[in-house]
Amino acid sequence: MNKDILKNILEPTVFEENRLPAHSDHKLFANRNELIKGESSLYYNLNGVWKFDYSINPASTPDGFELLSFDCKNWEDIRVPAHIQMEGYDRPHYANVAYPWDGRQELKSGQSPIDFNPVASYVKYFTLPESFAGKNIILRMEGVESAAAVWLNGHYIGYCEDSFTPSEFDLSKYIVKGENKLAIQVTKWCSGSWLEDQDFFRFSGIFRDICLYAKPKCHLEDIGVNQIFENKNLDKVKLNISLTLSQSAKVKLRLYDAFDMTLKSNEFKCFFDKTLVSELDKDQVSGENNVLFEINEPKLWSAEIPNLYTLYIEIYDGDNLLEVTSVKIGIRLFEKNSSNIMTVNGKRIVFAGVDRHDFSSKSGRAISYAEVKKDIVTMKENNINAIRTSHYPNCSALYELCDIYGIYLMDECNLESHGSWDGLLSGVSDYDMVVPGDKKEWMPLLLDRANSMYMRDRNHSSILIWSCGNESYGGSDIYEMSEFFRQKDSSRLVHYEGVFNDRRYNDTSDIESRMYAKVADVKEFLKTHRDKPFIECEYTHAMGNSCGGMQLYTELAWEEELFQGGFIWDYIDQSITGKDPFGNDTQYYGGDFDDSPTDYNFSGNGIVYGGDRDISPKIQAVRYNYRPVDLKIDFDKDLLYVHNRNLFRDLNDYKFVIYIKKFGKTLYERSFSLKGEGLSKTEHSLNIKEKAGKLFNIYGDELVLGVKAVFDIDTLYNLGEVSFTEVVLREGKKAYDALFSKFDETVICDTPLCERKPFKLTMGVVNFGIKGDNFEALFSQNFGGLVSYRYAGKELLKAIPRPNFWRPPTDNDYGNSMPFRYSKWKTASLYATTKVPREDSTYWPAFRPVIKEYDTYVSVTYKYALPECADELTVEYEVFGDGSIKINMDYKSETGQYDLPEFGTMFKLKPEYENISWYGAGPMETYSDRLPGAKIDLFEGKVADQLAKYLSPQESGNKSHVRFAKITDKKGRGLIVAGNCINVSALAYTPSEIEEARHDFELPPVTKTVLRVNLAQMGIGGDDTWGAPTLEDYLIKGKGNLKFSFVVKGI
Repeated sequence: MNKDILKNILEPTVFEENRLPAHSDHKLFANRNELIKGESSLYYNLNGVWKFDYSINPASTPDGFELLSFDCKNWEDIRVPAHIQMEGYDRPHYANVAYPWDGRQELKSGQSPIDFNPVASYVKYFTLPESFAGKNIILRMEGVESAAAVWLNGHYIGYCEDSFTPSEFDLSKYIVKGENKLAIQVTKWCSGSWLEDQDFFRFSGIFRDICLYAKPKCHLEDIGVNQIFENKNLDKVKLNISLTLSQSAKVKLRLYDAFDMTLKSNEFKCFFDKTLVSELDKDQVSGENNVLFEINEPKLWSAEIPNLYTLYIEIYDGDNLLEVTSVKIGIRLFEKNSSNIMTVNGKRIVFAGVDRHDFSSKSGRAISYAEVKKDIVTMKENNINAIRTSHYPNCSALYELCDIYGIYLMDECNLESHGSWDGLLSGVSDYDMVVPGDKKEWMPLLLDRANSMYMRDRNHSSILIWSCGNESYGGSDIYEMSEFFRQKDSSRLVHYEGVFNDRRYNDTSDIESRMYAKVADVKEFLKTHRDKPFIECEYTHAMGNSCGGMQLYTELAWEEELFQGGFIWDYIDQSITGKDPFGNDTQYYGGDFDDSPTDYNFSGNGIVYGGDRDISPKIQAVRYNYRPVDLKIDFDKDLLYVHNRNLFRDLNDYKFVIYIKKFGKTLYERSFSLKGEGLSKTEHSLNIKEKAGKLFNIYGDELVLGVKAVFDIDTLYNLGEVSFTEVVLREGKKAYDALFSKFDETVICDTPLCERKPFKLTMGVVNFGIKGDNFEALFSQNFGGLVSYRYAGKELLKAIPRPNFWRPPTDNDYGNSMPFRYSKWKTASLYATTKVPREDSTYWPAFRPVIKEYDTYVSVTYKYALPECADELTVEYEVFGDGSIKINMDYKSETGQYDLPEFGTMFKLKPEYENISWYGAGPMETYSDRLPGAKIDLFEGKVADQLAKYLSPQESGNKSHVRFAKITDKKGRGLIVAGNCINVSALAYTPSEIEEARHDFELPPVTKTVLRVNLAQMGIGGDDTWGAPTLEDYLIKGKGNLKFSFVVKGI
């Protein structure tokens, strides 16, 4: 490697050489038609195939490769944009806190790795189009990770480091007619990499678009739009538009009226079709010029109604049109008011947000426009209104789409140094290791990164907050960054969570921001700290099966005015698509690439999966918790209470539908309209009580009465139903919340159960059986339980049903050491026995079941011994003449107290029983602490689809509040399970088999259907994944006996 370039990567004070000043992200076109088509003749695309050489470290690079005399045409090919690690060089490497060189190379903070530091040498041979002749030629690289040196035709052009904002260089001096040789050398790590210790895969290379563009002599260098509301009056706004020109030029500006581009009615409209609001033709001088437009009664922008004006600009040299461009402008006022509450256009905002990495399982951070758009559409369809760009500026497409679709943004600077101060908290290292801290040598780099982000993104109205970075401790350096943003931009707030760990410069952040603060902690803090609004910049850690208890946070935002929401960590699983050993697509994570140090599957925190970015079951609760309209039915008063949580959208934009259902069948439905401005609370008379009573008299048992709010405006995304509320009507026509579970013991089912029919008890020597109407049940004296259950001549069981107390641990369970703390219950599930333990012998006799014959059923009771304790468990089978078997479990702890993960019975059925339908909470999996968003209805699916695609196999597929469920084959034959709001799970694997697998392809071949029927399962948690326990309210914990009853029957 060139010694000067090597010096650059080792020195934190050198982060650019000859790089052009940062500017706005406007795109230029030669004329209006090009702009409309989105195809510019002023750009020469360099994306595609480049020549490539890989070196393990700077000392191994090919000397002089940049020279014209060095022939690189026989080098290997590589595609650009891409990470070299996704193209077969080096390896993907995932790490969270520890630097990737930790323990492998001994470095002080700020020193760049030398022994292993991959270097990518790129060469592109190109010939410019003739239309570029006579113009300045600029190289634009949207993103290169992490340090790049550039040569053209053997001449050194410049150097840059910031991985996530554009770098531009002027090539004009050395460009030639005919073939040119562009050489770029990219080093994986430089001194600046100490500030890029984000929780992500460590990649390198040219990973965003790269191009050349032609600058005429009169060129629009930069555009700035500043909105001025005098006295915070929203009735009039002044637009102060700054235009920076390379030379004096004639400028034509046209401001076109605002419209919502997401409306279906506007899908094919262009801004030129809209009314011209203002115009100006004026000669402008070289340098910065300012133009003022005034708009009376402006159409305001918000995430709910994203109205966008368009500023269209033409640049002339005399009468010769040189360039055109346009800027979307959303008029909005964001501020912190006198009560320290953040407001948008005068209304208190609540962030229903997610943290988002630029990430694709197919291409890493070289993410496509289609993938970004799918993210935005998915968010809009699931009531998400905000993104934090964690922890670096995302690709420019995101900001454009957030402006158009309506998503609030916290734009975060490329800064994280978690690994430099983690040792400070643990006592392993001292403050000298912390970067940037108070080290002044880092200040220019930090301010440069802040400026690059600000200049690129400042015209995007979706950005409400500038964030200085993430998890970089505190100190004067970051405080100076925050002051930079304040001086440049008074229209936004500044955020930095890290002051929580270092309060010396508490004013760095205008917002009190925390990560994973418990609800109780937030409440306690706000009792005495009322000087800032409070947000959770990361919360409800969505790793694996998670997001339990999220509703406690989201409801707090509507109870405490200073708590203004948060951002789920995070949006998408960072996983990499590859082939498993059997040739099928699968998702890989840290450690799968021989990458170490690593944090394994800790990158799997998404509410959407990696791969094709499909939603995970967690989205069901997220969508409901972020609902824009809150509904509550008071059946006794025949009223609907409505809280419009929108800021600006009226309730008349929704259609409200009231319905009554029985076992999934709609018995009654009626639509109605409501009016109510944003943030209003209203009551509406339902006039449904009489109708519901009549239907209950006819159908009995249980009816579901609900109201749903359906977005009634056609948009480019499918918003549909945004909120709902349900109650169930039971005996006495009493109404209960639909997710209430403490009913009497009435079993509700669509199939008759436990009927009085004749039966015959047959006693054998080892076995005994009960025969009745189309069934036969066989029990064993020696093997402890129901060994056979045949219905209509067909055997349904593969094994004796067993008591079960265990679930496959979730990522949260591992984080809080649940497997260790509750290990007794795994042992009990595996080894509970109906033999009588003896201390003096290993020849244990079988416990003989107690058999009692009654008029309508036969009772068979087994007693189980549990390992290493004197706890008592009895399981009683009540076998009825119609084939129904009621199973009664009774557990008594030797201490008189219980605390266990799950309490129920596990059945193994033949694999042909591949279908599940259930009447209970759904349609996605539910748990005691993740019930919001579930409806009571009749749902169905394949057993094979019930295991969620979490990055590492774990507990999933549970159905809560089940009245009855059916496990059937292709002909609809099988087993029905019924109980009083029980839990049911049907998977192809046992808990132990799932627990043993770290990837989906490690699961065993499908040989059975495993049915777990439970009284309850402990909640899944989600406050964090490194110690937070399941909340007390969602544990199976108490005193006295634990009892559970349910019914099974063949169908």
